[in-house]
Amino acid sequence: MTTSQPVSVILATGARYSLPLMLLFSFFILLRGHNLPGGGFIGGLVAAAAFALFVIAYDVNAARSVLGIEPIRLIGIGLLVAIGSGLPGLLLGMPFMTGLWLEPEIPALGKLGTPLLFDVGVYLVVIGIVLTIVFSLAEDS
Repeated sequence: MTTSQPVSVILATGARYSLPLMLLFSFFILLRGHNLPGGGFIGGLVAAAAFALFVIAYDVNAARSVLGIEPIRLIGIGLLVAIGSGLPGLLLGMPFMTGLWLEPEIPALGKLGTPLLFDVGVYLVVIGIVLTIVFSLAEDS
């Protein structure tokens, strides 16, 4: 689909309004996941699904402009963040990927620490991989 005209006015309106809601929900799943079911993988899938819906309603170029960054860069940034989450343990003389938490618990978020940082890395990698696939498939059709 190479036109900038939406497929359907109803679908375009739904995609435009559901994108921020789905991204907010994916962020909630990400933050919830280091203490309860959820996390970076599921949150990343929800965020990628929001952009996939936007691709269906509009086109790849519109989705790329809304995303604002190339998906392949998200993969790289996510890998760096995930690997970086293991470094604090090494710097403190502990094994790589040792879970460390900050002491003051934040009321809405819970305890922050390296497991959440790892989940953020996974979140970005999943978004990047799924959107790379979705964008490639949409451009070929």
